[in-house]
Amino acid sequence: MRQYSYGSTRVRKNKDSQNFRISLNKTFIVISALLYFGLVGHTKALPAFARQTGQSCVACHAGGQFPELTPYGRIFKLTGYTIGTQGNPFAAMVVADVTKNKSNTDSTSNTTIAPLNNLPIIDYGSGFIAGKVTDNLGGFVQITYSVYDKQDSNANTWQGHLGSDNTDLRYANRFISSNNDLIVGLSVNNNPGVQDVWNSVSAWGYPYVAPSGNASGFNGLPASTILDGKFSTQVAGAGAYAYLNKAIYIELTGYQTATGFWKFLSQGNKIGDPNHPLTYTQGISPYLRVAYTHDWNEQNIMIGLIAMNANVYALDPITNLPQFGPSTHYQDKGIDAQYQYLLDPHTVSAHLRFVRENINDDTGQSYVGPSRTNSIFAKITYTYRNLYGADIAYRSINGSPDSTAYASYTNTNAPPASPSPSSGSSNSNTPDTKLWTPEIFWLPVQNLRLGLQYNVFTQYLGTPTNYDGKNRNASDNNSAYLYAWVAF
Repeated sequence: MRQYSYGSTRVRKNKDSQNFRISLNKTFIVISALLYFGLVGHTKALPAFARQTGQSCVACHAGGQFPELTPYGRIFKLTGYTIGTQGNPFAAMVVADVTKNKSNTDSTSNTTIAPLNNLPIIDYGSGFIAGKVTDNLGGFVQITYSVYDKQDSNANTWQGHLGSDNTDLRYANRFISSNNDLIVGLSVNNNPGVQDVWNSVSAWGYPYVAPSGNASGFNGLPASTILDGKFSTQVAGAGAYAYLNKAIYIELTGYQTATGFWKFLSQGNKIGDPNHPLTYTQGISPYLRVAYTHDWNEQNIMIGLIAMNANVYALDPITNLPQFGPSTHYQDKGIDAQYQYLLDPHTVSAHLRFVRENINDDTGQSYVGPSRTNSIFAKITYTYRNLYGADIAYRSINGSPDSTAYASYTNTNAPPASPSPSSGSSNSNTPDTKLWTPEIFWLPVQNLRLGLQYNVFTQYLGTPTNYDGKNRNASDNNSAYLYAWVAF
């Protein structure tokens, strides 16, 4: 997904006030436009897949809330996005939002942590080319523009960023007999898990939208595993999968750095770019996915296993160029599960994921010694009449103490072997963090979602209070996030 810039930036109050007035006017116009297009486009301007299949959004998405897939939506994706007839393959989405942080000032340096705090903004937009090419070939290509990617050196103007987002190109075939139903396929993609059809993996997992790093410096966990999304838009993967009798799924995919011919999968990430450096892997990184599924009446479940190994070169801390030689070795193993109840007017979905990551750093630059990280994600959502909904999510990370990796580290989206300094540090040298996110949302029409999240940290970098040794508490990182998200 989107890549963000983090860090502290000093911003004058009069500049904040001016930006607020300008952003407020822009946001009013955009939200009005989102509502207009959502309302008038209800029957004739749906996204590409809905136009192709002739189905409403509810057919593919649980409770109508994208991107959570129903059994029909999963079959549509596994068969290569080829159900239906060829049509207009273009679609787009826009997100406008405002984030309010509980404490947005670094007391030690008296600097602003997130310069877009409390400012309504048009956050980002995506363009899509998606759908059926032939009876066996289809795909999903997303290009995203982040409006507020970084500020210039004087903090006067903002620069945007255009880059590759989730991409999944497929060849698939389905063989149905009196005894068996077999789907087999090939996938080329740029994010381990983006090819997955269950929303328990990170690529399509919660939060589906979240504050940008310049609106909230603490919009997620301060550390993550490879399977939690560190390779997003950095790699090119090619793999094969099979789904037998709507019960047994197995997939094996190999990933490598998206350079050369595969560069289109990592557009926006450049070698040496201090804001969007390209992660380099050593050789092929294997990704394994196994799942068992079962449907009965209006309910369905999935229980799965995920695993991935990767060797990653360190980036030079000054030039951001890859240092070829020794690498950092990551070994991830995880279990996940999903449950759905789909019977109008009620929709319930629940997700669970646990990942354990073992790390051995031969470079000595990112970790002092062997390290272990555990990641937990859980969420439950209820939607009524495909219109109103609420969910609550829990995310946590804990790991081995390490003075190199966590002494000054809060950047969730830093490349795997490059922890990033920030406004805070871990006084206990651990990543241990617990985050709760309750959310309410409204879907006035199929392709428009309005929502309010609140991120509640009960622990941050090892402790609930004074985690940085400078009297900053975990709760100081709490934030409220109001958004409007439309697809058309």
